[in-house]
Amino acid sequence: MKIRWLSGVLAMFFVLVVSPVHGGSIKINGSTTVLPIAQKVAEAYMKEYPEVSISISGGGSGNGIKALIDGTTDVANSSRFIRDAEVKMSVERGAYPVPFAVAYDCIVPVVHPANTVTDLTLDQLKAIYMGEVKNWKAVGGPDAPVVVISRDTSSGTYEVWDEKVMRKQRVFPGALLQASSGAVTQAVSRNRNAIGYLGIGYLDSSVKALTVNGIPGNEETTLSGKFPIARPLFMFTRGWPEGDILHFINYVLNPHKGQKFVREAGYVPLF
Repeated sequence: MKIRWLSGVLAMFFVLVVSPVHGGSIKINGSTTVLPIAQKVAEAYMKEYPEVSISISGGGSGNGIKALIDGTTDVANSSRFIRDAEVKMSVERGAYPVPFAVAYDCIVPVVHPANTVTDLTLDQLKAIYMGEVKNWKAVGGPDAPVVVISRDTSSGTYEVWDEKVMRKQRVFPGALLQASSGAVTQAVSRNRNAIGYLGIGYLDSSVKALTVNGIPGNEETTLSGKFPIARPLFMFTRGWPEGDILHFINYVLNPHKGQKFVREAGYVPLF
């Protein structure tokens, strides 16, 4: 099944109304996966509309959605869809959260470049993260202990990994939890025995991307649905956006503006 079906499902949230820029400020909070996209788009937007100020912070999808519910952010970046309980809390506080798919992504397992392993199956990944595989030799690698790096539970990337790889089995207590995608990159790049997972926008030469079930994580396999750990990325607003926030969301979704920066950030554009 192709992941592009989400474009149709979420098309109802695409903003077609052109709104004026009023010259205020926009607060964005949430996913560190979506952070590079938000930063690039915001930088370009403020150059084009210098009368608008945009502040961006990370902290994870859960924290971004919590800030949206609390009314302390205008836009919540999230690498997962909002939970029913979070929708309920938001409505109770007077605002329905509105989702906008802004990009596609896949979550790629990564190891230190010196590691000879190049491919792992979903079952092998699950066994590693459950603590059942303790030595790389068991999966065709060197005779060395496996150091498991994972995201914390407030991370949308963690939740997608939990759903698609762990299949609701718990990551074992010995895993080293990191608060951001950047921290995962650093942890894996500094430890020859480490394994972690990252959105494709965070892949660089300091870590080695693994294939999963023999399939590389890239734009083609993400859109086709062949890569088994793929997902859409979201921005949520507190109620239907208006004014500067509406104008910014329009900019993000514009194929010739915001979506251009999605690819520059290393992710997969909607169009």
